[in-house]
Amino acid sequence: RSTGGAIGALIGVTDIEKAMVVYKDILGYDRVIADETGVFADFEGLPSGSQRFHRRLLTHSQPRKGSFSELFGPSYIELVQPLERSPRKLYEGRFWGDPGFIQICFDIRNMDALGKHCAELGHPFTVDTTQKFKEGASFDMGDAAGQFAYIEDPDGTLIEFVETHKVPVMKKLGLSINLKNRNPEKPLPKWMLKMLRFGRVKGD
Repeated sequence: RSTGGAIGALIGVTDIEKAMVVYKDILGYDRVIADETGVFADFEGLPSGSQRFHRRLLTHSQPRKGSFSELFGPSYIELVQPLERSPRKLYEGRFWGDPGFIQICFDIRNMDALGKHCAELGHPFTVDTTQKFKEGASFDMGDAAGQFAYIEDPDGTLIEFVETHKVPVMKKLGLSINLKNRNPEKPLPKWMLKMLRFGRVKGD
C-alpha cells in the first residue's frame, strides 16, 4: 500500500553537463532514462513554461543498498536547463530555514569516505558535523543520533547527507534501533521497518 512521500525531484540547473558531476559521479544517478530538448506541454502552467528547455531524467543503474533501502526504494532526479533565459538562484539573498527553503536529503553510510570523495570532485562539505567528532562518532539529537553534512551543486542547490546511527521506535519505552554495528549494505528486516509506524506523528 502506498504511504506517500517523494520518489524523486526536479532540479533547475544552468548547465546539465556540469551538474552531472554531482548527480552522477557523487549521488550515483548514472542511468539516463530520457534526454530531450524542446517546448514541453507539462511545463505550460509554469512561469516561462512556454520556452525551450533541456531535460534529463536520471536514476540508478544498480539497486540501492543500506538499512532503509527496502523502505525508500528507487528514486529519480530530473535536471532541467532553460535555454531561452539566464536563470537566477531561487534562494538568492535568503538563508537556510526561511519558509520554503528546504533540500533533498540522502541516507548514507561512511560519512568520512564520502567527504573525501566529494572534495576530490570539487564539491567539499559546506557543513560537516564530523569536524567536531572523531571518526564514526555520533551527533546526539536527543531521541536520534548520527552525522550530517551538506554539499552544493554547481548552481548552489543544497544537498544534505545523513548517516543515521540511532532511530527511535517507541519513545515512551525508550526503544530505538542501533544502526552503527550493522552491515551497512544489508536492509533492515521488514518487521523492524514496520515497527517505525509506532513513531508516526498523527494529525489532529
